[in-house]
Amino acid sequence: MSSINEAFDPEVPAKARSRTYSAAYKARILNEYCSLDKAGKGALLRREGLYTSLVAAWKSQRDRGVTQALAKPVGRPAADGRDKEIARLRVRVERLESDLGKARTVIDVQGKLSALLGRLATDSPPTGSEPTT
Repeated sequence: MSSINEAFDPEVPAKARSRTYSAAYKARILNEYCSLDKAGKGALLRREGLYTSLVAAWKSQRDRGVTQALAKPVGRPAADGRDKEIARLRVRVERLESDLGKARTVIDVQGKLSALLGRLATDSPPTGSEPTT
């Protein structure tokens, strides 16, 4: 048999971990809390291990959230001027890159044509119309 000392660890953690509550839990507790009388509220708090200050803070959070949600303008958010400028500049960059690609192709073709004409000029036999030195 194990003794009581082995099953129970009296050490307290160095740092206490605070409880976290989901939004659904908070909403459920607030709805239930608001529907109860004074005795029922006390019983709910004891059952859940909560304090009235925590419930008051949750009410404040809920009210702030509702106020913030109602303060937001209805509809689509206004477009940011920077977003329009960025889109315009992207289109311009794409067009310039396309023009640059075409210019490089033309330069490449001109270089090959120049090399071909130069080779033809040196390889061709004299026709008699060239100046003599």
